Amino acid sequence: MLNIKKYAAIDIGSNAMRLLIMNIIEEEGKETIFSKSSLIRVPIRLGQDVFTTGAVSLEAENRMVDAMKAFFLLMKVNKVDRFMACATSAMREATNAKSIVDRVYNESGIKISIIDGKKEAMIIASSDLKHFINSSNSILYIDVGGGSTEFTLFDQGKQLNSKSFKNGTVRLLNNMVEPQVWKDIEQWIKEETKELKDLIVIGSGGNINKIFKLSGKAQDKPLSYFYLHKQLLVLSKMSYDERISVLGLNPDRADVIIPAINIYNNAMKWSGAKYIYVPKIGVSDGIVKALYYNKVKLDYQTIAY
Repeated sequence: MLNIKKYAAIDIGSNAMRLLIMNIIEEEGKETIFSKSSLIRVPIRLGQDVFTTGAVSLEAENRMVDAMKAFFLLMKVNKVDRFMACATSAMREATNAKSIVDRVYNESGIKISIIDGKKEAMIIASSDLKHFINSSNSILYIDVGGGSTEFTLFDQGKQLNSKSFKNGTVRLLNNMVEPQVWKDIEQWIKEETKELKDLIVIGSGGNINKIFKLSGKAQDKPLSYFYLHKQLLVLSKMSYDERISVLGLNPDRADVIIPAINIYNNAMKWSGAKYIYVPKIGVSDGIVKALYYNKVKLDYQTIAY
């Protein structure tokens, strides 16, 4: 007999907010199935404000509150059993974060948990990585966001180390990443991967997902370092308008995709990895898996029906 639960995750990033509603299908004697019910993405670029002025603007705050009200109603009509809302880099640094968290809760009923980079990496690692982690390859997992990038290393099926750096797409667009940050990332990657053999990279984030989709490859096939580097050159030669009209990119994706690919490209170069796999995973997927398996301590909510 099937038992179906519905969990939801809200990922409040520096570039966009996402609501993921997932069906969790349990059947005795079989592996639990996680099936995406719906995914809604709202391009509220909180980092644009925070990384330049230190606070979220009133306009962005109002849009965020409206989005959270809508998210709550969508979860309610979908009869979600439990959910959690996590905010990352932009809200970590916003001087008015507490007042926004309070307002969102008062007006929408959603409690926002602002998580640090280490917990963000732990949540992402809760995603469906076991196919890769249990392989003989060493793995450098990279999640590029608007405000930060999380790196996590696995070897022999075990997590070795993780590190979060304040280097993300929105920061790069605003020229807010010092050269020293790039040097720190290079040094960390080279030092942490120098003893690892047959290293592969796993990438997550909307931008690498878009590049992978454009490649037309099967989901279980990787992209090569040379392919990624070539795409970086091609995209860099196109204008912002061309990336929208020719490639069909969303306006809020067409500018951040180049700095994102630059981060993945450099990480592969510094680690010596020849291939990058792009499974459909991210913070929101990780939240749902973490809530279900209870491997990461999270403050979830339920909805009264």
